[in-house]
Formats: sequence, C-alpha cells, structure tokens
Amino acid sequence: MSESAPRRVVYLSGTRADFGLMRGPLQRISATRGLVLEVLVTGMHLSDVHGGTVEEIRASGLPICGEVPLDMRTRTGGSMALGIAACLRGVTEVLERDPPDLLLVLGDRGEMLAGAIAALHLGIPCVHLHGGERSGTVDEPVRHAISKLSSYHLVATQGSRQRLIAMGEPPARIHWTGAPGLDGLAGAGGMPREQCLAALGLAPRSQFILAVFHPVVQQAAQAHGQTTALLRALEDVGVPVLWLDPNADAGSLEVLQALAQGDLPTGSLRLTHLPRPLFAAALKHCSVLAGNSSAGIIEAASFGTPVVNVGDRQHLRERNANVVDVAADSAAIGHALRAALERGHGPCDNLWGDGRAAERIAALLMQLPLGPQMLEKTNSY
Repeated sequence: MSESAPRRVVYLSGTRADFGLMRGPLQRISATRGLVLEVLVTGMHLSDVHGGTVEEIRASGLPICGEVPLDMRTRTGGSMALGIAACLRGVTEVLERDPPDLLLVLGDRGEMLAGAIAALHLGIPCVHLHGGERSGTVDEPVRHAISKLSSYHLVATQGSRQRLIAMGEPPARIHWTGAPGLDGLAGAGGMPREQCLAALGLAPRSQFILAVFHPVVQQAAQAHGQTTALLRALEDVGVPVLWLDPNADAGSLEVLQALAQGDLPTGSLRLTHLPRPLFAAALKHCSVLAGNSSAGIIEAASFGTPVVNVGDRQHLRERNANVVDVAADSAAIGHALRAALERGHGPCDNLWGDGRAAERIAALLMQLPLGPQMLEKTNSY
C-alpha cells in the first residue's frame, strides 16, 4: 500500500446493540480523509426473528463488505459454540477475499472472538474496543481472549487500561477513548417526552419502566426463574413497562417462555427492537431501567436515569452512582424499583467517557502503526 492510499477498516457487527452504539463513530471514521470503512455483518442482524436489523446498517449508508448468516434459533450453549465456528469460517472467507488494513471489533460476543481469530491468522491487525472490563460471567474470559488476540486496544475507562497492562499488554498499544456508545447520546435522546411516548405507543404523560433482561449463558437453566422473578416484581409495582426482547444467547428461549407465561402491568408494551435514537429517548424518559443491559451500566448515567441491575450479568463492571444491584429475587427487585421510582433522576456524571470517543478512534485508526510486527504478542511475565 502506498503512503497516499487510504487505510481500509472493516468493522464486524453482530447485534443491534453493537451497531447502535457504534453507528456515530463508524460514520465519523467513514467521513475521515484517509480512511475507508466497511461493515461485515453477521449474527442477529441477519435474523428476521430479531428484527432484520441489517436494514438499519443499509439505511445508514455505510457499505457492507460481506454477510455471514448464523443459527439464531437454537439458542443453546452448544449452538453458540458452533456459531463461533460458523462465524470464523464465514469471516475468514470475507477477509481473505479482500484483506483490510485493520479489523475493528467491540466487546465480548462470540462473533467478535471469531473475527479476532480470523484476523490474526490472516495477518490483519485487530483493534479491540471495550477490552479490559470485568463482568465475572462467561463474557469476561471471551472479552479477555479477544484482547489477547488483538494488536491494539481502545478502552472505555482508565481501570480497563490498567487491567490490560496487568494482563501483559504493552501500554503503548492501549489507548483511552471513552465508551463510543456515549457519542451523540444526548442528541439521540433529545426527543421531547410527549413525542417519545407517542412513538413508543405508550399512553400520553405515562410513567414507565424500561426493561431489558438477557440470559446469563452459564445460568441458562435459571433464566426462566430469573425472568419470572423480574416479571412478578414489575407486576407488583404496577407501573407500565416497555420490555425489549433478549438477545439470542443460550437461555433466551427460556426468557421468552417466561414472558409468554407471565404478565406485565396494564398499559405495558413488548418490542423486539428499538432504533437507537428511540432507545436513547426511552432511556432518558423512562422512570427506571430494570434488567441487566450494559446500557444501564454505561449509557444511563448520561441521563441520570436510575437503574435496577438484576442478577450477575454485569457483575464487577465499573458502575456509576445511578446503579443499584439486586439478586434475581422478586421481593428484592420490587423494593429496589420502588426506591428508584421515589428517588428519580439524578446528576448526569458518567465515568465511562465524555461523548468524544469517535474523534479519538478515527484519529488513532489513522496513526496506529501497521505491519507484521504488530501481530507479534509476547507475554511480559
């Protein structure tokens, strides 16, 4: 590649969540002189059951360089492992056909692990966003595995940077950018309350709880009971609920079964997917976010929205003062929900960043050294 040729960056996207929070930064990268961005699409995006959110990527105007369909219906631990294998094969074929200069991946999902493995074996430096974070669940070793396979790390907190250094990653390859999901969040959530409620289909001037509950993979057998506990607490509190269906991980079928068997308070709605701007507005205008979504850990604090974080999925994640942790017990959840409703919104401080990650990410992607030596990893201890 000549010095004047633009750098080609491929971003691997597997879910509505990762693309939603990365859409702004990806558009910033695409608009940066000297960078060419494409999206490699897989996972839930290509599943009609999960909303066919590949259409949101197409609507963004970002070019798609490949699509890798996966089994999103079986939803067991075994199907997740086989999904990584299928994703590895498909991603390898796309990247080998037209190798980019850099592969960009985010977080801890199996699709990202497959991408990092493929990139390493194809000689493509991998840049990992949101590495170094703790959760205490099966997500954590997957996240750390991606970090060890990656050449560069763009971290959301200083604590994450220190953990990566402790894991043996060279400090010069770790850069703080803040969480990309905070970029443009205030603007995305700027929809007036009345307009937001109308767009959601909720009653005018209604108080509502936003609920997002995903299964914990190693607790898949408990997902039905955990969901039932949350449903009972919500029904007992009696405030209308906007419930977003779970991801496709092992245990999600049990979550859906519990939803089919349980009841939500009068005036509630259940949706498969919300576009990012409407989700941000709901996050801002809801009275409480309940469940175990990373949005409660990261984005909610930018609106001062109180969060009742249920169970172990976000165990050990760095959190802001707006988050209260409870066990998946209906009485405990109900008590925490009532306290959060009484407490209301608070200060909008957020340890996860300042909403300027996109400009830092784009600048770094222009500057990061390339070459075979960037693929070499040597343990420091």
